[in-house]
Amino acid sequence: MERNMHKQVAIMKKALFDKGYLDEQFMELEELQDDANPNFVEEVATLYFKDSSRLINNIEQNLERSPLDFNRLDAHMHQFKGSSTSIGASKVKAECTTFREYCRAGNAEGCLRSFQQLKKEHATLKKKLESYFQLARQVGPRETACRPK
Repeated sequence: MERNMHKQVAIMKKALFDKGYLDEQFMELEELQDDANPNFVEEVATLYFKDSSRLINNIEQNLERSPLDFNRLDAHMHQFKGSSTSIGASKVKAECTTFREYCRAGNAEGCLRSFQQLKKEHATLKKKLESYFQLARQVGPRETACRPK
């Protein structure tokens, strides 16, 4: 039974990589996890989602202003992209880049469309990582620093 659960965790993690939700940076974080800090990656992800939720709210407030302050929006998104890069949130990071390109072009509609997609990718990643961490906690620390094949 336990062996089957380890396999499920590995399959779940591989799917996160194969579908482009995560990149190599996530593996780098997992390599920092050890017996002294067995929930390190989950704690980093929890902080990321808390901080990024705040940034999403800030961006939403700025998108409601008229005229749009593209420099301020770009600054918020720059911070969001940095946070997303640090945990390996590949699809979220890509959408941050798209949003910033629309900011530089002064394209309000593009910003709004991109922001909706970013929120969708962010919510999907959060849900998938919550499921992954929940299963990984049930299995135990053995699964931490294994690279997907």
